[in-house]
Amino acid sequence: MSIPDISRRALLRGAASAATAVIGAPFLNLGRSHLFGWSPQEYTTRCIDLVRGSLVIDMLGLTTLNGRTRERWGPDFSGLTAEDAVDFRESGIDVFHIARGVGGRTADQAYENAMRFVGAFNSIIANRPDIFVRIDSAEDLASVQGSGRSGILIGLQDSAHFRSPADVRTFHELGQRVSQLTYNARNMIGNGSTERVDGGISDFGVTIIEQMNTVGMAVDVSHSGDRTTLDACALSGAPVLFTHSNARALNPGHPRCKTDEAISKMGETGGVMGITGVRNFVAASEPTTIEHYLDHFDHVRDLIGVEHLGIGSDIDLQGYDDMPPAEYQALKANYKGSYAFRDKIDIDEIAHPKRMFDVTDGLIRRGYTDEHIRGILGGNFQRVLGGIWAA
Repeated sequence: MSIPDISRRALLRGAASAATAVIGAPFLNLGRSHLFGWSPQEYTTRCIDLVRGSLVIDMLGLTTLNGRTRERWGPDFSGLTAEDAVDFRESGIDVFHIARGVGGRTADQAYENAMRFVGAFNSIIANRPDIFVRIDSAEDLASVQGSGRSGILIGLQDSAHFRSPADVRTFHELGQRVSQLTYNARNMIGNGSTERVDGGISDFGVTIIEQMNTVGMAVDVSHSGDRTTLDACALSGAPVLFTHSNARALNPGHPRCKTDEAISKMGETGGVMGITGVRNFVAASEPTTIEHYLDHFDHVRDLIGVEHLGIGSDIDLQGYDDMPPAEYQALKANYKGSYAFRDKIDIDEIAHPKRMFDVTDGLIRRGYTDEHIRGILGGNFQRVLGGIWAA
């Protein structure tokens, strides 16, 4: 869990001045520097330069998981302070794909909930242009790095709000650029990863995928069942994304991880797989460390090539384990036992606002080249999203 009575956020702020000085100073001495005071971790000049000099995209990076923080920020983030903004800016992450599953018992309810979600983020972006900018195009991806603002990529982790193909165009016009076909359960399009029966894409789902391809909305199947995942790869005329997933070969039997067959088929579409740091997706037992997380990058690289790799953390800047206890337990209770939650959800080394530096440092240790690391940090998703959106 988090350090008693002192959050990672507070500790980071306590070292903010020192960290800023380190980032701005020339990297001399042994070429290693501290970026934050609460950790003994040092980063090489190469690591820091790679993060600072790359477009960094987190293909599942949430603004906050913490209900108390959401209440303080308010519905339009008017309460988000300059100190909060430092966390976003100094994280090194340029683009946050903020997709959530908003649910709904009927298609009309799902539509209304999705409309509120997309409307809320459009309101936040309009109200806080000092901090956020909406990402709609390849040009937006190219310009956000170094802008001083964090890019918000609007997506949803379920497509139940698409009552007809016409709704795909409606939400695209409102700014949605990525849509996960299913969450964990079945909808009218296909099956989720924890559904009892592993069915595939429906006839209705075929029309939704066709319309997504037409308007230039990315098809995501991170939470989809195995058959639905394979069907999407066969049916989509554009690259298919696993925005936040892991390799089942390294965590046998876990429904949220993707089979080697699925990863290979995704690669054949030209897609990219964002690796998550969710502890129970990464490994089935303890200890679970950053090295187990990095194993997933190596596995996908060896299977289909480094050009198909990215990052989809599946957390906010602080991580799940910093959530208020009641919210934390409620979140775990919302999933089936097959999710196999343990005491902690986060991997400690990558559950803080500067996790991209730890990931980069790890990839350097594993022998990845600078070009490969830039691709993993965001270049691969930038390339594929730009192509999809150009439809």
